Formats: sequence, structure tokens, C-alpha cells
Amino acid sequence: MAEILLVTSGKGGVGKSTVSLLTGAALAQRGKKVLLIEMDAGLGGLDIMLGVEDQTVFDLADVLKGRCEPIKAIMECPYQRGLSLLGAPRDTSCNLERKSLTFLCKGLTHYYDYIFIDAPAGLSCGFTVGAEICNRALVVVTPDPVAVRDGRVMSDLLDRSGITRQRLVINKVGKKFLGQKLFADLDEVIDAAGVQLIGVIPEDRELTACIGKGQPIDEAGRTGKVFAALAGRLMGEEIPLIVR
Repeated sequence: MAEILLVTSGKGGVGKSTVSLLTGAALAQRGKKVLLIEMDAGLGGLDIMLGVEDQTVFDLADVLKGRCEPIKAIMECPYQRGLSLLGAPRDTSCNLERKSLTFLCKGLTHYYDYIFIDAPAGLSCGFTVGAEICNRALVVVTPDPVAVRDGRVMSDLLDRSGITRQRLVINKVGKKFLGQKLFADLDEVIDAAGVQLIGVIPEDRELTACIGKGQPIDEAGRTGKVFAALAGRLMGEEIPLIVR
């Protein structure tokens, strides 16, 4: 059965969906079957990131409302075998019903090794359901005070839901972080977030370009290696994590 990971953030724009996609892709590269479930109604973007936006006919709402079977709505990633997407509802007014979502996610665990629930930023039905059914959570922040504070809030909510297996991903770390001096170093970011670190993702313009075009990133590049290491840690491998 699949391990269900909730990918969450308190603040929008921190790159949560990018982390979901590239971590899932890195696990698929290791031979794992991975499903991404996007829950941001009307504001989804993973279909574009995977390059399947023109092929998408059904979405999560269609499955939940019984208009199609899950297999009709799940799209295969064209450039990474083993990686699939169940896209977000296109209707912004769609109300994701908790009971149906829980039933669906639990049913899909029989077909995948990992299921990533890409919840909208902040409090939402996607977050609430994810907290109820996930085995662990990734809290994504960027190294700025607002994102870190809001990430801490989400972590505290997960704690109250009994999700103690949480890990922190610090995204978009580059020269801007060093120049602004909002934090003394990444250790201070970790302390402020209150979550154990699992990955530091560098700021990467080429990554942004690839994601926007629905193309794979260079597995041998710096960012590709970072996500490969993150995937390895999720699988229980002891891979050193150097914080600078």
C-alpha cells in the first residue's frame, strides 16, 4: 500500500507544487509508482508542469461526483514513467467533500507506492483530509519570515492531528536570501519553523523555465541531484544533508 504524503505550506508561492512534482519524479526514477493529487480548485498548475494540460478531460471533481472512474482522470506523465497526476478541479466553486476524498485516497493506496496530496496553501479541505489520512507531511517554506512563520502554524496544526512525521523543505535558497539577511543562516530558519529538515532546494532559473514548459529537469544537474537526495531520504536512505 502507498505511503501518503501531505505537501503543505502556510503561504502561497513557496513552490509547493514544484516540490511535489520533482520529489515524485525522483521517486519514480527509482522505480516507484507515484500519484500526485492536486486539490487547489480552479488554481491547479500541475497539469501544465507535467505537460498534459491539452490532454486533460476529467479532473478530481469528476471522480468525486461519480462522473468518471479514477482511471479516466489520472494522467500519465509523458516524460517520466511511473509518475501520474489526478488534476485539481477546474471549477473554483467546487466543494471537495471530506468523506468522498478520504474514501478515494484510501482506495488508491492499493495501486501506488507513494501518493502526494498537493494541498492549497493555508487551511482548506485538502489540508484537513490530508492531515487525516497521511502517513507523513512535507512542510514547504521559503527563507522569509512570513513563509516560515506560516509554515510553523501548519506544522502545529499537523501536530494536533497526530502527524508527528513531518519534515521541512526550504525552497528557493539563493543569493537573495544571503543578501537580505532576514535570517542569520539556514539553521535559524529551521529553528523558527520547528520542523526537522529534509531538503534545501536552490533557486534555479532553468528549473523555472522547464517547469513552465512542462519539460523534465536535468537529472544530472544541481537541482536534479538535490531532489534525488530528497527522494532517497524519504525512502529511508542515510544521505548527508549539509546546511550552509
